[in-house]
Amino acid sequence: MDPALAVDLGEGRSVTGIREDGVAVFRGIPYAEAPTGAGRFAEPRPAAWTGVRDARAFGPTAPQPATDVPGLPDLSVVVGPGWVRGEDYLTVDVWTPDPEASPGAGALPVMVFVHGGSFVGGAGRTTGYDGTSFARDGVVLVTLNYRVGIPGFLRLPGAPDNRGLRDQICALRWVRDHIARFGGDPANVTVFGESAGALSVGALLAAAPAGLFRRAISQSGGASHAFTPAQADRVTAAVAELLGVPATVDAFAAIPDEALVQAVIQVSGADVDLTVDGVRDPLMGLSKLGPVVDGDLLTEQPVDAVRKGAADGVDLLVGSNRDEMNLYLVALPAPPVTEEALRAVASGLHPDPDALVAAYREAGRGESPDEVHSAIGTDYMFAVPTARLAEAHAGRPAATWRYEFTWPSPAADGRLGACHGLELPFVFDIVGRIDTGAFGIPSDAPAVRELARDTHAAWVAFARDGDPGWPRFTADEPAVRRIDTEWTLTHTADGPERSLWHNVR
Repeated sequence: MDPALAVDLGEGRSVTGIREDGVAVFRGIPYAEAPTGAGRFAEPRPAAWTGVRDARAFGPTAPQPATDVPGLPDLSVVVGPGWVRGEDYLTVDVWTPDPEASPGAGALPVMVFVHGGSFVGGAGRTTGYDGTSFARDGVVLVTLNYRVGIPGFLRLPGAPDNRGLRDQICALRWVRDHIARFGGDPANVTVFGESAGALSVGALLAAAPAGLFRRAISQSGGASHAFTPAQADRVTAAVAELLGVPATVDAFAAIPDEALVQAVIQVSGADVDLTVDGVRDPLMGLSKLGPVVDGDLLTEQPVDAVRKGAADGVDLLVGSNRDEMNLYLVALPAPPVTEEALRAVASGLHPDPDALVAAYREAGRGESPDEVHSAIGTDYMFAVPTARLAEAHAGRPAATWRYEFTWPSPAADGRLGACHGLELPFVFDIVGRIDTGAFGIPSDAPAVRELARDTHAAWVAFARDGDPGWPRFTADEPAVRRIDTEWTLTHTADGPERSLWHNVR
């Protein structure tokens, strides 16, 4: 083992990493104690191990459903390997140009990535989150695991809510305390995430203690998707019924992880009405589990807290993809959308479904029911919450930038478009280096490789200097960078059809 790859973490702890592709990598470093038994539903406790830890190989992942399901497309580049068993999964992985770049002090910008997975899956070790390109470009890149599914997000009497978010905060504290030993600057940390990771970033803007991060990036998220307690309680009741136990910590503590994972699968497919007290399902049925307004960590929807100043010290880059819902309607097996089904979806999301459908067709957002369905779902779940977060943050002192990723994948005869998750291989600059599976990205096309380099460079610039390279988003000048093989700037990203969501929550 190269002695240069041994990092002393203090308090009798050290880790040994490995050099790969010109950068140093440290994998599976515990930031919290392994969550077992009743501890699966408790506050995370900082890791207390001592000695020398071999950090050359990835550790286990949080208990979760399988991702390599026969008949489903290969999306492992963003959904990860599924459940890699082992108790000690609350870990971080670190890529750094040089762990001794600035011994004991740190000088390099740090980026901490929060994975997606609908709050029921995902892992920091996912191949598409490889941090080599970031480290190559002078950034210390950190990925993390957190509790998902029932241990992470089920509202359970006697347990703290939002345990997965609490894990993320615990990991950010680990970064603050230790990242200088890997060459990073704890005063220049950017937290970023995609999908459920982006929703987590939105929640962290409201809930994380000040000073844990200086900048934030939300990729296809927003900050208005937290469940109300009443909505979360309906899910809890459904899960408890499936498991045949009372909804208590003691009862759930005796249930093995395998049964909890199976319950997640069952409740995900169950007909649980989450429109409660006039409040619509904030996750549009894509997940039955997620952050909840608990009155403690989250006292209101995160976007409202941001509007009131919760993230005043944090610069924000926020954006979404043009055709987000195509991942679910094109890439994944789904029955054809009929006009009747379109109206049913619209009626579940908006008080005037006929006007909504007509407005989207009039705006040129699709003609067929599946096209209009995708456009409406894209806006409800991703684009409109993104715009709301940008607007809320732009009214405060810190800087705001906004983007829209519009490069269309040629997969599925071009019908996949700029779907959910497509920007990730470009952000991590893995195009041509790691297989992107069902996204169908042509890695041998020079324009596509250049797009990956440019997108990645914008994220690096934001983390390093606080400016991705285009005009800020303000109330007077709502500039939005459209990211494609040709980058453009628009001040009219939100068409008239999106105005119909103005008072819809």
